[in-house]
Amino acid sequence: MTEKRRGIWYIYGILIFITLWYIAAILADLPIIPNPWIVMMNLLNIFMSKILIHGFYSLWRIMAGVFLAVIIGVPVGLCMGYFVKWDNALSPIVYLTYPIPKIALLPILMLLLGLGELSKIVMIFLIIIFQVIVAVRDGVKSIPKETYYPLYSLGANYIDIFREILIPASFPQFLTSVRVAMATAISVLFFTETFGTEYGMGYFIMDAWMRVNYLEMYSGIVVLSSIGLILFGLIDYLDRRICHWQYK
Repeated sequence: MTEKRRGIWYIYGILIFITLWYIAAILADLPIIPNPWIVMMNLLNIFMSKILIHGFYSLWRIMAGVFLAVIIGVPVGLCMGYFVKWDNALSPIVYLTYPIPKIALLPILMLLLGLGELSKIVMIFLIIIFQVIVAVRDGVKSIPKETYYPLYSLGANYIDIFREILIPASFPQFLTSVRVAMATAISVLFFTETFGTEYGMGYFIMDAWMRVNYLEMYSGIVVLSSIGLILFGLIDYLDRRICHWQYK
């Protein structure tokens, strides 16, 4: 599917969602479900003055958490997949800590790291890193052993093996893991931004709800959903560009 056609399907999806929202607003005829066009007009009016700073903080927290998870999780997953001793040593730790609901750790993180940016970024990091480690490790383990033999015969070292085989082979699984974890990360970010902060889409949405300002509340929800859509679209773009052999 070309980039243009994929973009058209995104537009179709948005239009279908707005149409369903419009029908629900007409049928319900309640202030709690406003007309989407009124919400969009309100969003345009308050975006620069109120929402932009909140959206920036939310996007920064997500990107920082993802960045930390990638630079730590990818090397660990590669080593666990390639070196048996690494896998034997770290797999029990990963299996023990992975199932723990990360949101349950929020009070501990806030006590240890405070109510500021660090605790929120670390929460995003914890949500994503385990999926990255497991996906990358399994991607490396799925590589047939015969794949390594040509490089071994040419005298390749560990860096060559990682660069030429392990990273390209595990990259699709890595992107899939980030894609799956991203939805959970955004949901948890919304929850964390209701504590100890004055900036972020979670704070903005809950503040509008407490002021019974439904237009601003829905405007915030639209922006938060748009952030998620942009991030998912970026991951899809990287997938098609870097892992192009899957789409031939």
